[in-house]
Amino acid sequence: MNLIAHVEIPAADLERAMHFYRHVFGIAFDGVVDLHDSKMAYFPFQEGQDGASGALAQGPAYVPTLHGPIVYFGVPDIDDALQKAQDLGSDILFPKTQAGPDWLVAEIRDSEGNRIALQARAAA
Repeated sequence: MNLIAHVEIPAADLERAMHFYRHVFGIAFDGVVDLHDSKMAYFPFQEGQDGASGALAQGPAYVPTLHGPIVYFGVPDIDDALQKAQDLGSDILFPKTQAGPDWLVAEIRDSEGNRIALQARAAA
C-alpha cells in the first residue's frame, strides 16, 4: 500500500492555478467541485493505478506556501516542464539535478506561491 492517498495543493485563485497546472502538466480538469466552504479542482485519477489522488484547493484552510510539504510531479521531459513553467512566470527554486543514476529533479514556484517539484527519468 502506498502511504500517501490524497494531496490537496492550496490555491489563492483556483482558475489561475488550473491554468498553470493545465499548461505545465497537461492536466485536463473535469470542472470545479464545491466542498463545504472550499472549491476543488481534481487531478485525473484512475483506481488501481500508481500514485495518489490530488486536487487544487481554494478556501479558508488552504494557504499557499514555499515552506510546507513538497509534492513531486512526474513529467516525461523535465526541461520542457521547466520551460512551460517559466513561460508563466514561475521561478526555478532548485535547478534540474541528477538524483541518483535514474532520476532528474527540479523545484519550481507554482502560480500560487507553492514550492512543487518535477521528477523525470534520466536519459539512458
